[in-house]
Order: sequence, then C-alpha cells, then structure tokens
Amino acid sequence: MKQTTNFSRIISGAMTWGSWGGKLSKNKMIDLMHHAIECGLTTFDHADIYGSYSTEIDFGEAFGDSGIKREDIQLITKCGIQMTRGRDNRINHYQYDKDYIIWSAEESLKKLKTDYLDFFLMHRPSPLMEPEEMAEAAQQLLQSGKIKQFGVSNFTTSQVAMLETAIPVEGNQVEFSLTHHNPMYDGTFDDCIANKRMAMAWSPLGSFFREKDEQVTRIKEAMGPLMKKYDADESQLLLAWILQHPAHIHPVIGTTNKKRMELAAKASKIELELQDWFTLLVAGQGHDVP
Repeated sequence: MKQTTNFSRIISGAMTWGSWGGKLSKNKMIDLMHHAIECGLTTFDHADIYGSYSTEIDFGEAFGDSGIKREDIQLITKCGIQMTRGRDNRINHYQYDKDYIIWSAEESLKKLKTDYLDFFLMHRPSPLMEPEEMAEAAQQLLQSGKIKQFGVSNFTTSQVAMLETAIPVEGNQVEFSLTHHNPMYDGTFDDCIANKRMAMAWSPLGSFFREKDEQVTRIKEAMGPLMKKYDADESQLLLAWILQHPAHIHPVIGTTNKKRMELAAKASKIELELQDWFTLLVAGQGHDVP
C-alpha cells in the first residue's frame, strides 16, 4: 500500500494497554512497544482519557525505560473530553478553551515523557467550540514545536470546515469498518481526499468479532472463499478492505496480542481485486450497489 505520511500504515492504539484493558506491567509494555516497532507499527495512538487519565503515564514510564529512540516512533494523543472518572468533574463534558487545550497538551508531553507530539487531536466535537479560541491554542503549540500537526477526531465535515475557518486541520480520526461504513458516504473521506487530510479509523474490525447478527453472518459467508484466495484470516481481510480506500486510511488497531499485531502488519500487503472488495462491501451493506 502506498505510504503517504510519516505515520505507520497500521497504527497501534494504546487504549487497552493500561487499566481499561490489559493492565500491562511496565516490562510488558516495553516488550510490546518493541514488538510493534519490529512489525512496522511505529505509530502509537493515545488520548488523555485512556485508563481514566492514567495510560499515558504508564506508557511514558515504559517508553522512558525502553531504549527506543524518540525519532523512531510517532505519538498521537487527543484532548477535550472531561470525565468524572479520574478527575474532579461533576459531569462528563467537553472543554476547548485556549488555556485548557495548551495545558492538556503539556500534561500529555509530561506523561508520555516526550518533548513533542507528532499529532494532537481534538477528541470529540463540542456544541460550544469556538474556532478562533481553538486556533490560538493550536498555533501556540505548533509554533513552540510542542505539537507537529493539529487535527480532530469524530468531527463531521461541517465541523471540520468551521474549525478550518481559523486553522488548518491536518487529520480526522473516525469510527470506520466494514460494519460501520458511514464515513465513506457522509463526506468524511471525500473531505480527507479533497483537502489532503490524514484519515484514521478507530475500531477498524467493527462489530465483526463482537456480534452474531445478520450483517456479520453475511460477511463471514462472503469471506469464506476470500480467506483461501488471499491466504488471510478474517481480521486481515477487514483491514485490507479499509486499506484499499483512496483516502489512504490508517486503521488504529487496539490489540495487545503480539500475533494479532503481526497479522495486522501483513494485511497491508494484501491487494484485494476490485470485485472482491465490492463482494465484501455488499455483504456489509446487505444489498447490491445501486
């Protein structure tokens, strides 16, 4: 697959590395970081809220003792969600004033034990967002070198356009998979292509391994002959399907399983034939293309 950025084609998501999932020890985190890099997954995706604001700290402690050179990896993190878990908040809400955005970025830098973030994303849109206010924060962080790129996550095209009246938006990370394909049709990926934004997909395997509904049954049936044809497992076909899209989407995989990381990395070598790609799309949608 064509490489269009300095971020790895498959991104390793750290959401379940800490208390929200694997509860990995420092040594296990170090081991997993090295393994991810060996597989070619050099980009690690975070958010301040992961582990109720604790996973960045755990990852940073491990990274600090890992011997990994900072220039050999890329770090993405997000801010903007204020939770009651892990902080003294009365209610879950969003916060995007200038001081908070800058403070949040600097907190992430300290926790991750790094001098800069490769990509800093606004995690979810707020009805109270003010583009000029957010732009002032981002510009200050960019000018100081504390962040290299500024982007968003889970924003609609109109919200991106609103924010871009004040500052360029360089990426959008959204939910996308064969079982959740809205961004392909609602303009999200059209916008990424048209404006050269980096597209990222969280939950790229969708509900395939979680549900046993009609949609999953259809996809499993369609995958049968394709697994043999491409010598690939189901997760690899789900990723290969995403990677084929012209927006050059970077799937963010959440696994802490070494074998699954290896399989995900190999998925980037699979080139689905055109009609096989549409076979999976039709199975996912439940109807032929018009």
